Amino acid sequence: MQRMNLLAIETSTELGSIALWREGELLRRACPIGVAHSETLLPLIRATLGELGLRFADLNAIAFAAGPGSFTGLRVACGVAQGLAFAHDLPVIPVGTLEAMALSGAGQRVIVALDARMGEVYYAFYVGGVALAAVAVCDPAALPLPESSGWLACGNGLKAYPALRERLSPCVYEWQPELMPDAGCVARLAAVRLAHGETVDAADAAPLYVRNKVAQTVAERLANGGKA
Repeated sequence: MQRMNLLAIETSTELGSIALWREGELLRRACPIGVAHSETLLPLIRATLGELGLRFADLNAIAFAAGPGSFTGLRVACGVAQGLAFAHDLPVIPVGTLEAMALSGAGQRVIVALDARMGEVYYAFYVGGVALAAVAVCDPAALPLPESSGWLACGNGLKAYPALRERLSPCVYEWQPELMPDAGCVARLAAVRLAHGETVDAADAAPLYVRNKVAQTVAERLANGGKA
């Protein structure tokens, strides 16, 4: 698994990042804050490749965080991954955003709650890195509770919705509300999949939106205390 090179892209939230896996070693770089990912990704990727003395021709695959997350961010990550893969004849490895977050949480039993905006959270439950069910989105007050205790809970959904933390408190022993999606864990998961030949053609790569609705109407924003 170690003797291969891959690029990982993560722009599911405003805190974008990339990572390069080079023969078992991992180099991560954060996207500039406050600038659109679409403007910064390619320059950052080229600079990081140059830092390691690599060319696109030296890569074996390109991975990206497929979602859920920001609709725009997911499209950017998928589009850049597809464009580079087409240009350099490389396979693509989509990785679930929440799956990568669960790996970063480093717990045996992990609840991931990512702020989905619009008063909702994306969530999933992982045991030993395996999802118990498909990623879903819901009102924080309706998030299902596991039947057991001893869970680690992570993700900014815990900070965005304090009631969620209160709801989960009977079953959670450790909290990581500051944990956000990161390209490093996307690369770690992708490296394992690349070693097992689990890739897709660039044309078949697609974001995982989970929710089809992009934004609230004016009436919905006003009902939730927002501005028109």
